[in-house]
Amino acid sequence: MSLFRIAGLSLIVLLSACSSTEDQETSEQQLYTSIQGSLRASQWDAAISKLHRIESEYPFGSFAEQAQLELVYAYYQSNEPDAAISAADRFIRLHPLHEKVDYAYYMRGLAAFTQSQSVIERFMPTDITQRDPGAARESFNYFKQLTDRYPESIYAWDATQRMIYLRNVLARYELHVANYYFTRGAYVAALRRGQFVLENFPSTPAVPDALATVIQAYHLLDMNDLADENLAVLSLNYPNYPLLDDDGQLQLAKNRGANQRSWINQLTFGLADRPEPPGFDTRIDGEFERDWDEATPQPN
Repeated sequence: MSLFRIAGLSLIVLLSACSSTEDQETSEQQLYTSIQGSLRASQWDAAISKLHRIESEYPFGSFAEQAQLELVYAYYQSNEPDAAISAADRFIRLHPLHEKVDYAYYMRGLAAFTQSQSVIERFMPTDITQRDPGAARESFNYFKQLTDRYPESIYAWDATQRMIYLRNVLARYELHVANYYFTRGAYVAALRRGQFVLENFPSTPAVPDALATVIQAYHLLDMNDLADENLAVLSLNYPNYPLLDDDGQLQLAKNRGANQRSWINQLTFGLADRPEPPGFDTRIDGEFERDWDEATPQPN
């Protein structure tokens, strides 16, 4: 008789466990369906709240890993790039061999790509090359990790196009700084910025402007032999450069700097009647072409 009782109790426990599992799966499925509805309706705050809930209530459920990826997407779409980067980092750390980990790498780069842009800047044209390049460098490095690790990823082409754009941005930023140094009379510093572009961004549209920067800096430093050497390179490779005259000579700014200090400037040790350094601007090329899909993919 006891054996029948034990068997009966076991059956009840088993049926209860099956019922509990089915209820949990049903609840998880319902929650995930609700999340998809929020994402389709662009209700990002609601989607983020539900995604956190599914992760906390069903950490080992059928949709846990997918929910972590969609959390990255939802944070990005809600204009929270720091949170998107953090969520992507977490997914990469927890699931380095996941079949969709390339999406986390891609979204991390995309979030950094727009991190320095304000809401106004996204709708009004501004010169991105004049902003702090920290986010651009970070985005470039994130995209490079994606293309290096997953060259066959469906996101690799888009990441590569953005990397080309970011290289151009970083090169132009260096020339903005060089021009600032020219206006301050810091010619050696301007020279180093131009050389940095030539050495680190040799395939960007900024190269002829970088050569002009180097030529101008050597000219102002009275290092005319080196100025002429670089002028020959500029004339040979970029004969139609706008600052070259008909004789192939660069239209150099005249030095109104330290060699022409007034007696008042000399008497006050440079504190008064400071001469105006030449404001030579080597920046010629304009906006860069953008060749990527602006639509942000959702993890599938």
